[in-house]
Amino acid sequence: MTGHGQTRWGALALGGLAGVAALVLSVPVLAQGGGLAMLGTLSKGEWTLKGRGMAADRRICVKSGAELIQIMHREGGCSQFVVEDSPARVTVQYTCPGNGYARTSIRRETGALVQVESQGIHNGMPFEVTAEARRTGPC
Repeated sequence: MTGHGQTRWGALALGGLAGVAALVLSVPVLAQGGGLAMLGTLSKGEWTLKGRGMAADRRICVKSGAELIQIMHREGGCSQFVVEDSPARVTVQYTCPGNGYARTSIRRETGALVQVESQGIHNGMPFEVTAEARRTGPC
C-alpha cells in the first residue's frame, strides 16, 4: 500500500502506541495516588501490636490508619511509594533519609484487626516484624 492507505495504517499504529504509552505511564500515577482507602476503614483509637521481631507489645493511636505503615520509623519526612492499594491489603515502600527504609504490608481482617508485615533497615540495622494489630480502646 502506498499513499492514502499507508497514512491510515501509520495513524492507527501511532494511535495504538499512544494508547499503550498512556496506559503504561498512568500505572505509576495510580500506584502513587496515595488513596490507601482500606486504612480509612479501620476503627480509630488505640491499637496494640503483638508479634515477632518486637521487643514488647506496642501501642499506637490510630487516627487515619497510616500510623500502621511506619511502625519502626516514627519520624516524619519519609517518602512513600504505594505498591498495592486494594480493599483488603495495602503495601507501602518508604525511605527515611538518614535513617533507613522499609516495605510494609497491612492485611485487613476486620475494622479492628489487621496483620502487619514490615522489613527494612532502621538505624543501620536490619529488622523484620510480623505482628497482629488489634484495636484495644480509645486513645
